[in-house]
Amino acid sequence: MGLALKLRTHQAPSAMAARTLLNSMLALIALGCCETGVLAQTMALDSAQPTLAPVSVTAAGGAALADAETDAPSGGFIDAARIQARPMLRPADVLEWVPGLVVTQHSGDGKANQYFLRGFNLDHGTDFLTTVDGVPVNLPSHAHGHGYTDLNFMIPELVRGIAWRKGPYWASEGDFSSAGAAEISWMDRVEHAFGQVTLGGQGYRRLVAAASPRVADGHLLLGVEGLSNDGPWEVPQDAQRLNLLTRFSQGTPRDGFSLTATAYRGRWTATDQIPQRAIDSGLIGRFGSLDASSGGQTSRFSLSGQWRRSLHDGQLEAQVWALHYRLNLFSNFTYALDRPETGDQFEQADRRNAVGGRITRTLRHTLAGQPSLLTFGLQFRHDRIASGLYDTQARLRLDTTREDRIESTSSALYAQTQTFWTNHFRTTLGARVDHLHQQVAASLPANSGSAGATQVSPKLTATYTPSPAIEAFAAIGRGFHSNDARGALTRVDPKTGEPALPVPVLSPSTGQEMGLRWTPSSALQVSATWWWLAIGSELVFVGDAGTTEPSRASRRRGLEAHVRWLPQPWVAVDADWSHSRARFVDDDPAGPFIPGALAGVGSLGVTVLGRDGWSGGLHARYLGKRPLVEDGSITAQPFALVDLRLSRKLDSRTTLMLDALNLTNRSAADMVYWYRSRLAGEPAAGVDGLHMHPVEPRTIRLSLRISFP
Repeated sequence: MGLALKLRTHQAPSAMAARTLLNSMLALIALGCCETGVLAQTMALDSAQPTLAPVSVTAAGGAALADAETDAPSGGFIDAARIQARPMLRPADVLEWVPGLVVTQHSGDGKANQYFLRGFNLDHGTDFLTTVDGVPVNLPSHAHGHGYTDLNFMIPELVRGIAWRKGPYWASEGDFSSAGAAEISWMDRVEHAFGQVTLGGQGYRRLVAAASPRVADGHLLLGVEGLSNDGPWEVPQDAQRLNLLTRFSQGTPRDGFSLTATAYRGRWTATDQIPQRAIDSGLIGRFGSLDASSGGQTSRFSLSGQWRRSLHDGQLEAQVWALHYRLNLFSNFTYALDRPETGDQFEQADRRNAVGGRITRTLRHTLAGQPSLLTFGLQFRHDRIASGLYDTQARLRLDTTREDRIESTSSALYAQTQTFWTNHFRTTLGARVDHLHQQVAASLPANSGSAGATQVSPKLTATYTPSPAIEAFAAIGRGFHSNDARGALTRVDPKTGEPALPVPVLSPSTGQEMGLRWTPSSALQVSATWWWLAIGSELVFVGDAGTTEPSRASRRRGLEAHVRWLPQPWVAVDADWSHSRARFVDDDPAGPFIPGALAGVGSLGVTVLGRDGWSGGLHARYLGKRPLVEDGSITAQPFALVDLRLSRKLDSRTTLMLDALNLTNRSAADMVYWYRSRLAGEPAAGVDGLHMHPVEPRTIRLSLRISFP
């Protein structure tokens, strides 16, 4: 399942050892190392007795606690045991296993979350690529925001693992991956069928069940989740969610195939961010709302197939997928600023069908007489989108701002070769060529047309292992994120009728990083990374307004530290700290600060697995200040949250779990913005001020899980 292995030999490898090296590299690729995201491809050699030496430390019950290693310190793999040991407020919280990544929310539970990483306010996912079992989650030219990443269709109990990496250094990763990427993989089967029911305050009810009957020569995984939740809000959110997962798999990690189908429907009433002045004046409470009809409904259906075959000189893999998606999202952020008579609520509608696929070939070869592994592949994606932006009142359409028919087609060729020059030094050299073609048929003819762009992105990583305990890394690479098709073709502002400047189809980025990993023993691993990332332009389409908003060139740099310590085989301690500096690079008098760029993030986690029937996890995270305006004069205040999970195995079939989310009942803001809005009785020009969405108060949930032989 994607373990990373290290080159530790200091003697010249024998012919047998060399064959073992190459075969081992192939085995790792077959396990998904290159394409599905477990990027580790380093091996252990022993010339006397060639064997593989996994770095992972295994706890009682066989659950690996340590991250898999990669060719950079800013990457790793999180397995199912650790994911299940930590409490989660929402499905997307699984991504907080990525060191330095923060998941928040500024609206209702059915909407995609807000993400922060490496000095980026990623909004709903613009610069962080997320895939689930090879199917991309980021949605280009989305009605609410380009790269929209909604993980509410995910059932955390059926996640096999998460392979993560940061920076634009891997040839297999393209659009949306400048800050990083995560590949979430489903299980092929569950060891025992189970049913789990969870009850909590504020009307929280959740049921999840799964089974893996044997079918022919394979396994059929069946999973279902149903959820309802009102939350702490004065206007109950009445969130409803239904998820179905069906997966058939057959064969081995090297020779086999799988077919996966998912289905998701959700609806909710949202309490969006609210003005701080409305709370201070007593107009509404901290969990109050100024528009009780905000919210939405969404659905997502996907079908994918994966096939893999081992060959005499390597490996061949292929995948195809299809996706159908719908969203109607109703929001009101400015209340009575633009339309005092009816209010400022608007609807964003997105309907799309998308198809895509990839084919990857991996083969063994030699470069300058040294053992190497060459991987090359082809990726393709096509989205057909119907998008609309409407003025609404209580979810009834009053007027149309714009309606668009969009076609977005992306294709890419990539190749990379990893070469073991000595027992201590290896390099990975790669490149990809991406082409994006966009076509828009807009309700305003002036905004119709087509546009396209091509980018070549070289990548290079070097790894030096001076001793079995130390690895040093250096990487440089070019990446990009695409821009919304409407932004690339808009010439007339659909709200004002004034001229608008189209944005580039692609926005390139360049990253560098250096790092060190120290592993003095199997129980301790320490890594540190310095990184730098430049983006020439952050021009984005603003879905809330139906137009584009130009931003300026920017630079980000930072330091990250990660510690993994296993004081006992059944206890893991994770500590992470990330600090970043994000600035615009021009001399605009508005100021150099990038609004929403989170500077400091820290986390501490303790995971206990299978000790006398007890398991659990404690997770604390710290969010530092972040500027809300470009001159840095207004900032969001720092805060820390603590979550706890305790799990007790009552007998061989029954497990009881207790989750305490926001254990210390901290009053803080999950999201804060500074912008202009207008309440009843305020000046027609509106009032600039803080708008916040509060962290949910202490939440207790109790789960009972029963397994069936």
